[in-house]
Amino acid sequence: MKVIFFGTPEYAVPSLQAIYDSRHEVVAVVSQPDKAKGRSNKIVPTPIKELAMKYGTKVFQFEKIRKDDVTELLDIPADIIVTCAYGQIIGENVLYAKKHGVINLHGSILPKYRGSSPIQWCLMNGDSVTGVSILRSQIGMDDGPVMAIREIDIEEDDNSITLFDKLSKLSAEMIVPALDDIESGRATFVEQDHEIATKCTMLKPEMGELDFSKSVSEVVGLIKGLASWPNAHITIDSVYFKLYNAKRYNCELNLADYKDGEVVIANSKQGLVIKCSDGFVEITELLPINSKRMTAKSYLNGKRIELGRIVE
Repeated sequence: MKVIFFGTPEYAVPSLQAIYDSRHEVVAVVSQPDKAKGRSNKIVPTPIKELAMKYGTKVFQFEKIRKDDVTELLDIPADIIVTCAYGQIIGENVLYAKKHGVINLHGSILPKYRGSSPIQWCLMNGDSVTGVSILRSQIGMDDGPVMAIREIDIEEDDNSITLFDKLSKLSAEMIVPALDDIESGRATFVEQDHEIATKCTMLKPEMGELDFSKSVSEVVGLIKGLASWPNAHITIDSVYFKLYNAKRYNCELNLADYKDGEVVIANSKQGLVIKCSDGFVEITELLPINSKRMTAKSYLNGKRIELGRIVE
């Protein structure tokens, strides 16, 4: 089939590459506008645009696809549109323009976690399983019928960074068989149970402000879920840390002996442990200001944090 691919970040690259490597033909690519990156503020192409340019594929970058003129795009002969982490809502003029419509690679087990940040929210909610759904896009947000779902377990040390990578690769494994089934007429689409659907809200920077009066599961979930952006963060003795991973710390310490947010352990053997409302959380990976990401134990191998400090 002739495919138009919509995508923007690195997450979508394996899926586009899988189509390039298949017998299907990528006839056009749509990506978000290029943005400035790094300290130099240099404008760089999106990862999807960069891959498309490698293959000489025509690339479209609309500021607002629902308002911009998409005539040139839709005039390109194609059988289907595939979307993966594109980043804009597509209008009816695009949704129903091609024979097989639009199919979307969505990083959750629908109807759970419709919306823009399903990978982060499954971690913030402490789920043990997630996956990828392939659905036919409709006017509503991720509410179209589903043709395929594959699940994976969420491992103890997963955060949004590792889970993005796993689901990105899983999407790539699924897309070509899905295109084959649609082309052959074997594909079946099943309506979602809208009564049990859940929507996830967009992430905001202020979500990274941790409250250690909450439960361990809530704090750990936020740290894991926000690891890719905007990062949970704490300050100890005026040192600012971005946090990337954490876990429940099982010990025989008496909760009543400590205040919420108090540093109860801080050494290179046991790590950095902080008291929450119902237990203790071990910070396992962090980034001190003006430094690099490292384990908390590595940080404490050369730096000292006083016990009894209350994190901010």
